[in-house]
Amino acid sequence: MRIIEGGVTAAQGFEAAGVEAAIKYQNRKDMAMLYSRVPCRAAGVFTSNVVKAAPVLWDKEVVEHSPYAQAVIVNAGIANACTGKQGYDCCRQTAAKAAQVLDIPEDSVLVASTGVIGWQLPVDKITAGVEKLAAVKADTLEAGQAAVEAMMTTDTVPKQAAVEIEIGGKKVTVGGMCKGSGMIHPNMCTMLGFVTTDLAISKELLQEALREDVVDTFNMISVDGDTSTNDTLIVLANGLAGNPEITEKNEDYDKFREALNYIDTTLARKMAGDGEGATALFETRVIHAATKQEARILSKSVVCSSLTKAMIYGHDANVGRIMCALGYAGVDFDPEQVDIFCESDEDRMQICQNGMLTDYDEETATKILSAPEVRVIVDMKRGEESAAAWGCDLTYDYVKINADYRS
Repeated sequence: MRIIEGGVTAAQGFEAAGVEAAIKYQNRKDMAMLYSRVPCRAAGVFTSNVVKAAPVLWDKEVVEHSPYAQAVIVNAGIANACTGKQGYDCCRQTAAKAAQVLDIPEDSVLVASTGVIGWQLPVDKITAGVEKLAAVKADTLEAGQAAVEAMMTTDTVPKQAAVEIEIGGKKVTVGGMCKGSGMIHPNMCTMLGFVTTDLAISKELLQEALREDVVDTFNMISVDGDTSTNDTLIVLANGLAGNPEITEKNEDYDKFREALNYIDTTLARKMAGDGEGATALFETRVIHAATKQEARILSKSVVCSSLTKAMIYGHDANVGRIMCALGYAGVDFDPEQVDIFCESDEDRMQICQNGMLTDYDEETATKILSAPEVRVIVDMKRGEESAAAWGCDLTYDYVKINADYRS
């Protein structure tokens, strides 16, 4: 696997665009398009929130019942959630406009929205934006960059990644982009994420690969404990790499799974590190757990704790907060067997041994916890399984950002 530059336009046959449509924001891009020159196999996972935005309902229908997908239209600023029939009709009108200007079937168009919940989208601006996007779409790195920038709301950096692999003697590319900074506690994926590949693979295996991969990637992040109404992760595979189609789980399937996992993990980490108001990416890795699920539950409990998140912001190695978060996670274990380490890219130290505070150096601990990427390693001494979860610190700015989000 080779890491390359770019995102959703890295794979053959994919084009993208980002334009200003003035839906909510002024003087910035706020609509994006993703388009494949040929029809794609499509897979998707969506929010577990009972309150689902209109685009989620539309996309679930396309992924589950349409023979293929070929385009995605995204807007930022207004979520089109809690908007009733009018909101769903807006999805249909958006898809119809895209179908018209791209000369593709209406049921091959996916739509996605992010932003303020409860507001209706201005359909005239959306359809005008679709025309502008179609006029400038391209397969360049710059077009992919414009698309990911147009999806951003409170994000501070664009998030994308791409890799190349070889399958069946052919070069296969997998690329992705996502947005997400707040209302991040997915029980399936991220707020908005799109992965493209020129791989030839059956729809059933594409869906299975995606569903299995999100369990240890996007499902393992949390910024604030809030699961969005709009969470959507789509994978499009157009087959232009020319590899023999993957129709069974074999070595080629495993290679694709590895590439997909790299893209999903990279994007998930970028989202966690760009949490609203965050100053640090906070990773918790649980090792030597009895089961994989136990490791997942424990690691996510630590990164979701407001007290441990505040601990990272204060650069304070407060073992009690970590032990507390482990203890209420719902896993039965012996606390007197637990070892805890904290580390950065430059240093590592043990702060807890057999459930008790070690005589560690506070100055060194503060230095480690002041790094832009901070890791807490929890050794359960119960088995051979491990898992990682990602979050961020909790800062004053998180409250400031969300106190006036609609204005």
